[in-house]
Amino acid sequence: MPIVDFSLAGKTAIVTGGSRGIGRAIAIGLAEAGANVVIGARKPESLTEAVEAVNATGAKGLGVVTNVRDMDSLANLVAETKQAYGRVDILVNNAGTNPVHGPAANIDERAWDAVFNTNLKSVFFLSQLVRDAILEHGQGGSIINISSTGGLRAGSGLGVYSISKAGLLMLTRVLASEWGVDGIRVNSIAPGVIQTEFSRPLWDKPGGGAADGKGLGRIGTPEEMAGAAVYLASPASSYITGATILADGGALA
Repeated sequence: MPIVDFSLAGKTAIVTGGSRGIGRAIAIGLAEAGANVVIGARKPESLTEAVEAVNATGAKGLGVVTNVRDMDSLANLVAETKQAYGRVDILVNNAGTNPVHGPAANIDERAWDAVFNTNLKSVFFLSQLVRDAILEHGQGGSIINISSTGGLRAGSGLGVYSISKAGLLMLTRVLASEWGVDGIRVNSIAPGVIQTEFSRPLWDKPGGGAADGKGLGRIGTPEEMAGAAVYLASPASSYITGATILADGGALA
């Protein structure tokens, strides 16, 4: 047995919001490491393309149209995964939203609910469902939450989003503390500014969202997030739980 084992052969992963951006890159990375990958996303067209990209690695991919704000849809995602592959080992809670940029004083109840139902509530309840699925085979598993550096500092115009991502960091620690006895590790990744369509308002501007000369001094790519996810999903991180990997190119250094 190797000292460092990054293989995910024989494992099955679910990635929410996996049809584009960071989620898509992570889905492909997990597939390259040998996992079967089930992608949950709302739009069938982009979902089909992402599954094709997963299949191109030689792994098996499956797309399930999923609305993470709907409890029945979350239950169906897990059920479809178990029906196709017989088990769930890895969950990447990547789906997120931020429909409104601006001061917290201007956020109404509808926007608040949209952010928290997607970024926090769905993560909690889908993690519960995946915990039950992992307990069925009893071999442990890994849950990875995609948070943000916005959860570690107050960003301009990102107030409610930042609050939700800070909550996600604590959710990670709570579940890690409670579920470790079941062999389930729960960790998070906190990306900085990554060049995706979701974060376009942050990088498509003068300066390009660079880190003000700190660290690497540039924004990241979705593909640069995949390695951390593979690490946290694999036996290579077998003694890591409750942790957050800061993937921001040194912006918060």
